[in-house]
Parts: sequence; C-alpha cells; structure tokens
Amino acid sequence: MSPSTYQPNVPAYTVPGLKPDTAAEVIFLLQDRLNALNDLALTLKHVHWNVVGPHFIAVHTMLDPQVDSVRVMVDDVAERIAALGGSPLGTPGALVRQRDWDDYAIGRADTHTHLAALNVVYGAVIEAHRAAIYATEKADPVTQDLLITQAGHLEQFHWFIRAHLETEAGTPANQEGHDEKAAAERGRNGSATRVQEARQTPAPWRGGPRAGGR
Repeated sequence: MSPSTYQPNVPAYTVPGLKPDTAAEVIFLLQDRLNALNDLALTLKHVHWNVVGPHFIAVHTMLDPQVDSVRVMVDDVAERIAALGGSPLGTPGALVRQRDWDDYAIGRADTHTHLAALNVVYGAVIEAHRAAIYATEKADPVTQDLLITQAGHLEQFHWFIRAHLETEAGTPANQEGHDEKAAAERGRNGSATRVQEARQTPAPWRGGPRAGGR
C-alpha cells in the first residue's frame, strides 16, 4: 500500500501517552496489516474450497482453523485502529484500492500446487508483519505486542504449509520461489514428477507383514 493510496487523518483523540500524529502513523501501518489479513483469510478459504488431490482431506481440514484464527487477527487489528482513534476500513473496495498485490491466481488445483503458492503468500504476509513490528517498537509498544503475537501464529501456520513441501533433508521443494504463480507451477510440476516416479516404482509386496514392511 503506497502512501499516495491511503493517508490516514490525524485522529482527534488517541490513547493516553501517544501523540495524535504518532497514532496516525501506527493507524497507517495497521490498516495495511488489516488489508493483508483480510486478504489472507479469503485466500485460505478459497484454497479450502478449490483444493483437490490425494491429500485433499488433510489440507482441506487443516485450512479452516487457520481461516478462523486469521479472522480473529482481523478483528483485533481493526479494534486496535479504533482504539487509537482511527476508522478501520474493511470493505472489499477499500481492500482492492489500497493493496499493492494481485489476487490469488489459482483455482481448482492439486494440494501441492496450492501449498506451494500459499508458502509464498504466507512468507509475504509474515515479512510485512515483521516490518510493522520493527516500525512500532518505539512508536507504540502495545501495537507491537499485538503484532508479535500474531506473527507467532502466522509463522506456525506457515510451518504447517511448508512442512508439506519439505524434503527429508528439510529443504523446501520450492525454496527458490518468490512469485506465487511460479511457485505454484513448480509445485504442480513437482507433484506430477512424484506421480510419474510412483508409477515407475514396483508395487509394494502385498502378501502380508514382513520385516521392514507393512
């Protein structure tokens, strides 16, 4: 969100011990976080509806608790803006006008494709959250504390996503990806490669239990 897109008015009042012009700066940062979290909640729900593939149930059911938690974050950030004397903007139009990122571009796709893209989405949200944490360290430690708590939850959710993509060595399968669409394509290709390898691998012995087998 560029300064030319959204400039908060200096509030007529704010919390005790905080100057109104400082509060306006914090409100600006929080509005950007509000937009990002609203967008993240919608994106996670979109993936929940559109994910398919062999790991459908695992990913489908993993995402709803994340949606619920992010929605709580949205409410907390909006109420912090209001407490600082600002007016939180939560309409779809405001989100589209103020954001500096594109819509999530993937529709119906397999789990690995969506998870590869979500890995990038979460990374961007967390990076911006951390920047806001650093920016509010002196300006408003109370807001910083709120953002730190949220970042901890977001990083845990990111780990859940990333764990599906990691190799046995702990390296993300799409570690070179910084672009959501490119990461999704690598995820899609990686999934197809694993399917092809599985088809070429002899079927496991099915005669019954044996040492080292099922």
